[in-house]
Amino acid sequence: MTPTQPDMFGHISPQADLFADQQPAQSYLPDPADVRRRLLDMLGEARAAEAKSPWDGRKTRLYQLIFPQMAKWLPDDEADQLCFEFAREIERFKLAA
Repeated sequence: MTPTQPDMFGHISPQADLFADQQPAQSYLPDPADVRRRLLDMLGEARAAEAKSPWDGRKTRLYQLIFPQMAKWLPDDEADQLCFEFAREIERFKLAA
């Protein structure tokens, strides 16, 4: 059923064309170079930390969540390697605690 086509009872929704004059939403494709730079910045911060996480517990958990998600925008082999290295740094912090 199209927005201006009546339903089986002959009714046309009064809001059928509420957004008809608007352009469809633009999709966002991140720049792999920007994603790579951000991931390498996070990894660099982790590597530079001596014995404990350079971030508080909340931010550490956030980075553990978003790092692999961001890495999905990179080629698979590169993403896997960066995620492995980041996980190794997180593990190092846990062992030092």
